[in-house]
Amino acid sequence: MGTEQERLFGTDGVRGSANSELTPDIAFDLARAAGEQVSGHVVIGRDTRRSGPMLVSAVASGFNSVGIDVVDLGIIPTGAVSRLARDTAATYGVVVSASHNPAEDNGIKFFARDGAKIDDETETAIERRYFDDRPYKRAVGPNIGIQSVMDDAIERYADKVINTVQYSMHGLEFVIDTANGAAFAAAPYLFNKVGATVTVISDTPDGMNINDGVGATYPDAVTRAANGKIGLAFDGDADRLIAVDEDGQVVNGDVIMAIFARWQLERGKLEKNTVVATVMSNLGFIQAMERLGIDVVVTPVGDRHVVEAMRASKAVVGGEQSGHILLEDRSTGDGLRTALRLMEVIASTGKELRELRTVMSELPQVLTNVKVGSKNGWEENTKIAKATADAERELGNRGRILVRASGTEPLIRVMVEAPSESEAASVADSVADAVASELA
Repeated sequence: MGTEQERLFGTDGVRGSANSELTPDIAFDLARAAGEQVSGHVVIGRDTRRSGPMLVSAVASGFNSVGIDVVDLGIIPTGAVSRLARDTAATYGVVVSASHNPAEDNGIKFFARDGAKIDDETETAIERRYFDDRPYKRAVGPNIGIQSVMDDAIERYADKVINTVQYSMHGLEFVIDTANGAAFAAAPYLFNKVGATVTVISDTPDGMNINDGVGATYPDAVTRAANGKIGLAFDGDADRLIAVDEDGQVVNGDVIMAIFARWQLERGKLEKNTVVATVMSNLGFIQAMERLGIDVVVTPVGDRHVVEAMRASKAVVGGEQSGHILLEDRSTGDGLRTALRLMEVIASTGKELRELRTVMSELPQVLTNVKVGSKNGWEENTKIAKATADAERELGNRGRILVRASGTEPLIRVMVEAPSESEAASVADSVADAVASELA
């Protein structure tokens, strides 16, 4: 949630503690603000959080009150909402989820008719109307929006994704971790339908165990369960994928992107010989792409920025180290689609994931999250700036440092890459201490 009244959206929609920072009243008014100046219908999906039905009801009612029909997709991955928004020509696709955040949080994010997140201009227009004191236009009589349910939303989404697969998955065996989240039903259905043999863990959501020591942000869980097999871990809304190879080594978004980029390059299908990554991507990824003769477009953090750069450059591979990967449709991160593509590479090359991952070597990277009372003014803070400059001089061209504010949480993130993990940790600690002393 924004700290100032005029700012509502963060880097991934509107997010906060459910029924405290993000209340049904806010959800209702947000939907009214988004729906008042448009027509058509909206599709809404959610993850498994206890607060999900409460907020979905508020969002649906807000849209209905200004004359917008709502189709409830139920518990379904974010990528499915994006795809079904496109397929049904919805005015918006709406996801009620806080992604990888704890169960106590929740969020609301909007997708446009093309399946990508709404642009800055649309966000600003919604915010402006949300904070405007003018009364809303109230639909009455036959103009009130109605609510319906798409009972086969998972099947529709799965069929669309399966149609993009070109190689047989029969004989492939792996473990999937659905984080007790949005993919708990969709992922087993999808992988079973393509003929893979899957063992599923973390697929018993109770409303409060989403992301609780499992999923993409806690890959140790799938590593233990995989026990020599490939592991695939999704986050709460399943827009991320983190894999584990046969040796139990984590294969993050950078490595997955590098695998995809080389595969497409070898097949002559890497458009413009370009990939898109964010400033958080490991320096080892950049170096690997240089060795392959692949150009890298670097964007700020956030898959919306990746989408914009991919569309501008015509790239067919892009994403984030965190596991948000974008492919040919250039719309949004879809962990299930990414997992299918990774299995395609394995099936088509006959190589194990532990071999494929050698396409790049990662520099040791340390990410320190500093919880702060307020993020306001951190960039102008002279002590933080001096600590960062000192760290940059210490690293020279042997590594790099990135300090940025989280767009979804009260955190300042300090990321350091260096030749050794101990040096990276030492440099990160020095900057994190300065941030904590100034802002905590």
